[in-house]
Amino acid sequence: MGAQRATFAAAALILGGGGLVAVNVYASATESGSGGTPGQANPSNQTWSGAATIDCPDVGSKLAEVPQQAKADVDKELALLDQQVSEAYARMTSEQQAQAQDANFAQNAILGPLKEKRGAVIDRIKTDFKNAGAEAPNSLDALATCTAVPADQSQNNAGGQNSNGQQQNDNGGQNGGQQNGGQQGGGASTVSGPVAADFVDITKVQPNVPQKPGSGGNASTGTFTSACGVNANKKFNTDNVIVAPGVTNGAHHLHDYVGNQSNDAFATNDDLAKAATTCQNQGDKSTYYWPVLRVQDGTQEFDADKNGGGLEGNVGKVLQAKQAQIEFIGNPQSKVVEMPTFLRIITGDAKAFTNGPANANAHWSCTGFEDKVQLTDKYPICPQGSSVVRSFAFQSCWDGQNIDSANHRTHVAFADANGNCAGGFKAIPQLTMRLVYDVPAPTLENGQVKNPYAVDGFPEQVHKAITDHDDFINVFDASLMREMVDCINAGRQCGDGAGGGAGGGGGAGGGNGGADGGNGGGAGTAGPSQGEPTPGEPTLSPDPSSGGNEATASATPTDTQTTQPPAAGTPETAQPTRGGQATGHSGVVKADTKPPAAASDAAGAPKGGAHEHHGSETTHPAQTPATGADAPSAQPTAQDTSQAGSQSQTEPQAVTGDLADTGTNLWPAAGGGVLVIAGLVLLLRIRRSSV
Repeated sequence: MGAQRATFAAAALILGGGGLVAVNVYASATESGSGGTPGQANPSNQTWSGAATIDCPDVGSKLAEVPQQAKADVDKELALLDQQVSEAYARMTSEQQAQAQDANFAQNAILGPLKEKRGAVIDRIKTDFKNAGAEAPNSLDALATCTAVPADQSQNNAGGQNSNGQQQNDNGGQNGGQQNGGQQGGGASTVSGPVAADFVDITKVQPNVPQKPGSGGNASTGTFTSACGVNANKKFNTDNVIVAPGVTNGAHHLHDYVGNQSNDAFATNDDLAKAATTCQNQGDKSTYYWPVLRVQDGTQEFDADKNGGGLEGNVGKVLQAKQAQIEFIGNPQSKVVEMPTFLRIITGDAKAFTNGPANANAHWSCTGFEDKVQLTDKYPICPQGSSVVRSFAFQSCWDGQNIDSANHRTHVAFADANGNCAGGFKAIPQLTMRLVYDVPAPTLENGQVKNPYAVDGFPEQVHKAITDHDDFINVFDASLMREMVDCINAGRQCGDGAGGGAGGGGGAGGGNGGADGGNGGGAGTAGPSQGEPTPGEPTLSPDPSSGGNEATASATPTDTQTTQPPAAGTPETAQPTRGGQATGHSGVVKADTKPPAAASDAAGAPKGGAHEHHGSETTHPAQTPATGADAPSAQPTAQDTSQAGSQSQTEPQAVTGDLADTGTNLWPAAGGGVLVIAGLVLLLRIRRSSV
């Protein structure tokens, strides 16, 4: 009887222990912090690695010519396409559970209907052309289809929300809701991006700013600065009168404005000519505007519950630039001609994340690093005492005829690497802008980012740094424009505060004299660098928004005469993005030139908001149609080989599965194993005693 009881006890131990092991292993396999599987129902707290964003072909970039009679209607239809994408993206981010349960949900419920809506808009655009006696491009029909860009499941943001950014491309789609502190107002859609891989410690990036082009004998080496304040009036709106005239919220993100105070979606040229200006020189009524910069710290801004703001994922505290520098420089090879009144120029691409880097012209750096490191697809984390810098160098070649073009690009162009304008184009004063911000440094830990900062953008662009852009409409009076051109062609430094102040004496780059010399200095001299209104800047009723930081920072010159991206072998890193595409180039290059479409970006090589500007020039041809998002980089660079060693600095890392987690999650299985062993030992002893 004793042997039988012992045998039963041993069997019980074995069965119980084995069952405990099986149950615990199964539970661990489906545990919520481990990342979901597409098409599989998830526990309530689990995030599915579904689509990070929506990639839709850019119809507007394909319309190089639009009949004047059809232009107003076509502009409104293009704005409607943007609205449709924004709405579809909002639904995609809010229907995560449905996507997790049905692998075909996104296609059937979101992308399919979106294609039909886009197709209807494209048909109307074709009709607009026909009614104007013209024929629309045959390629438009193929542009109705959008695709979902998949996300990786390896990256989390602080606060426990999975951001699911691709490890290389940082697609940044947060599937699970608000991002660390980025709380939104009532009914706001979920916040997507930025993610940890969008940031890099600038001290760990190799120098990537190329040499400046040499000046020819006919160079125009002067500079002209215009001081227009830092938007102390808090003039904001989410319109874009260049791209979407007559359409409220045509930008789907918030813009800062300096200079002209009548710029909104409905402003006519007459309105702009009669407007007040914040510029010291009242002859400059030009409008300068760019997307605001925010820190996602949980602040409920004045637009937290509005379209273009929190309702479209643009959340957090709006930052005011402490310096906003505007400078016009010359050309290293030729004299410049006057800009036509109401000339419109957009530099950079607000949709560069999905369009590809062909027209990207973002430059991010830190004070003290501007002449060494310029980033295109990364946000810099600056060392203590250094400030974040956004800089832009606009296209400086004009076709001599048009103040705008249907795609807002082909009437202006970048010069080549030496500063020469292409045949038929004329050199004009190159607008350079530089914005300096005091930004609380985000923290990165184990692939997570806490309190990130980001530029406002279209929601489906998930706040990528490469989407930074800048807009300008020339409303200089004729006499002041002539004065500017004469000054630049004569090699003088002119304008508000020229020759002193925040940029260091005498022009960009410490006296290089404009076209050849650099980018920042002279502009830095223009106007108050604090949040104070410029003399003559009207004080308007402010929105309850950001306040300015009054601290000043030395303006390290950046090469405003930038041009095309460095060729292979120059110190620039290629940061692969989805589909193998490289994201732009990262150096502030030389004279305004025409860079290769898929130049790679130094930003990704961490090895190991919003006001005036002045600064480095981009390296992407504004006149080139945006390449597709899947376009591969045609130009690997020298830093590619060293990227792997430092990738851990910026790329997402696994946040589960370490030894401590394993011990915590599997201890019941270990206990079951002990019971099984005890049962076997007991059986062995019973057998020996019976013998």
